[in-house]
Amino acid sequence: MPSDCVFCKIVAGELPACKVHEDDDTLAFMDIGPLVKGHALVIPKSHYEHLTAVPAPLLGKVIAVAQRVAAAQISGLGADGVNLHQSNGRVAGQIVPHIHFHVVPRFKNDGYSWNWRPGKYADRAEMDAMGERIRSSLRA
Repeated sequence: MPSDCVFCKIVAGELPACKVHEDDDTLAFMDIGPLVKGHALVIPKSHYEHLTAVPAPLLGKVIAVAQRVAAAQISGLGADGVNLHQSNGRVAGQIVPHIHFHVVPRFKNDGYSWNWRPGKYADRAEMDAMGERIRSSLRA
């Protein structure tokens, strides 16, 4: 456990959190700076900085908890929908370097917007070339 990781400190009980789920491997707790009220975070208790470092079986457990929290936001809060968000690396918006999933309940007229601005490929060939680079790395 890195001594400066805020989520590891929450897991260790060194910092308070409003926990909504806990088991041997995962923890879900309320985000103290919610995008929308009811916003929760789901983490593995073990420290991993990025999605790519988490062993697949543990990642499956984390996603299963995120699914359960999303269902609870719908049934318990009356959410009309849910956003699930995860970032890797500072350039992608990751602030706490411990993998975490944001589970954000969405309500009609909640005032929040993702501000998604889709880009474009120069042409189909550029998209196909990027796809091939990814396929090649998956085969490696």
